[in-house]
Amino acid sequence: MFLKRRRFNGYWIRRFVLSVYWRKVKKLLGVFDIVGPVMIGPSSSHTAGAVRLGRMAVAVLNAPPVEAEIYLHGSFAQTGRGHGTDLALVAGILGMKTDDEHIVHAMEIAAQRGVKISIGTTDLGIAHPNSVKIVVKDKTGRERTIIGSSVGGGNILVTQINNFKVKLTGEYYTVCAIYKDQLGMIAKVSQLLADNKINIAQMKVSREGKGGQTLMVVETDMPIPPDVVTAIRNLEEIEQAFILKPVKD
Repeated sequence: MFLKRRRFNGYWIRRFVLSVYWRKVKKLLGVFDIVGPVMIGPSSSHTAGAVRLGRMAVAVLNAPPVEAEIYLHGSFAQTGRGHGTDLALVAGILGMKTDDEHIVHAMEIAAQRGVKISIGTTDLGIAHPNSVKIVVKDKTGRERTIIGSSVGGGNILVTQINNFKVKLTGEYYTVCAIYKDQLGMIAKVSQLLADNKINIAQMKVSREGKGGQTLMVVETDMPIPPDVVTAIRNLEEIEQAFILKPVKD
């Protein structure tokens, strides 16, 4: 009886957290977000958003992928294949846009390009129903993982890159910089952007504990020139820095 009651409480707590999350997401959506982009159907959330999540995974990898592992969660896992979500994710990984008529042939095109694809399901816990974990690898064996959600109207929200918590919508040019947590890094990167008249739209810093590995994500209102990226990479403390171009087009 005690065990049954614990499961019952856990179920309703999970429902409550998801309902709060959904209300926050809906407040961020306008009418054009709900209508969705020009796309190959049938569903903006199951196809257009999925294409953008696939593109975001490769943007984070910052190299042509040779392998991709796709793990579908929630509604993506239950009904995604019927909506073509698996094809849309692969199409995004191959660099297609939401209105590309070749999305339906994504699996065959991946095979022709030598990109190995595997698709399974997973439980990401308290996450949006249309969520996915994507692991991509390049030819050197370098691996990047993202977890993201299709939140409606083709909009996406990436919540994790490797082990770092983030909030990325794919709407902005973005600098991602990895370094050991230390004083003054936000000021150094911000100053470089300000010196080049690049306005910061949003910034988030996530770290693996005090003094641990840190990911700084800076979204900007305009493109970031290559020389600015080089200047950020050349900062003594920076281990790695890369640019993400907008995937919402």
